[in-house]
Amino acid sequence: MFTIEHEFDSTVVTLVDDGEAPLNEDVVIHAFAEAVTLTQFDPRTGNSCTITLSPAQLRDLRAALDLPEGAYRFVRPDEKGPGAG
Repeated sequence: MFTIEHEFDSTVVTLVDDGEAPLNEDVVIHAFAEAVTLTQFDPRTGNSCTITLSPAQLRDLRAALDLPEGAYRFVRPDEKGPGAG
């Protein structure tokens, strides 16, 4: 299950683990124009952990979820690759 809320400067998505027990804590995603943050409470430490992704890292993550094992690099159509003349 997830929720989506639109705030003044970001979109907030909350991922709720509603599967079988044991359940994980909710993941809260704030999507800003310049970055995306993922936050999850860690009950073992009593702290929230936050990861910040740049737009390029988010693009790479999206692509990685649908690709097989390997190393990849995005090349814009206007870039020339090795050996291109």
